[in-house]
Amino acid sequence: MTRFVASTSAVAVAALLAGAAYYAYGPNAAPNLANCSQAAVAGGAIGGAFELVSEDGVTVTDQDVITKPTILYFGYTFCPDVCPLDNMRNADAQRILDEQGYDVQTAFISIDPERDTPEVMKEFTSLFHDNMIGLTGSPEQVKAASKAYKTYYQKEADGDPEYYLMDHSTQTYFVMPEVGFVDFFKRDDSPEKLAETVACFVDEIS
Repeated sequence: MTRFVASTSAVAVAALLAGAAYYAYGPNAAPNLANCSQAAVAGGAIGGAFELVSEDGVTVTDQDVITKPTILYFGYTFCPDVCPLDNMRNADAQRILDEQGYDVQTAFISIDPERDTPEVMKEFTSLFHDNMIGLTGSPEQVKAASKAYKTYYQKEADGDPEYYLMDHSTQTYFVMPEVGFVDFFKRDDSPEKLAETVACFVDEIS
């Protein structure tokens, strides 16, 4: 079974980035963000510019994609269990937020560009939410996006050349236009918890 490891522990991420909220939002705003999540963090240490290919085959940048509050996940379509479950959880959170009147979106970045063509990504994302954005690209583009978000992925060395699996990190990110990375979510966070946290951040930052 594929091993799934986080690129950094929740404790390390929180410790590294907790102070960044001060610089991103100022001393008065940071405490409000802390009310939204135990790991309320923001700033430039995670996230940043990327160039990828959309599921429609168009080259896009982070500014083209992050046009509204975005729940963002890195994975791959051949993933046997974790990626489908995580993407469904994220899509369920978006549906909750849709019903509450929040204008948010979900996005899925492939870490397996060899198999995940734009066509494959479009078919995959349509299974979860009509508005989920699928992104792939060249190996170099994907690597750069992964590096920006401090994610980990690696093809299993002894796997089948066609039906190989990928080791990868499993955190979900929340990013906002003109703000960038705001917070991250673990696999055991429920759709309801994710939606509640996203709504809190949107209310505080917007």
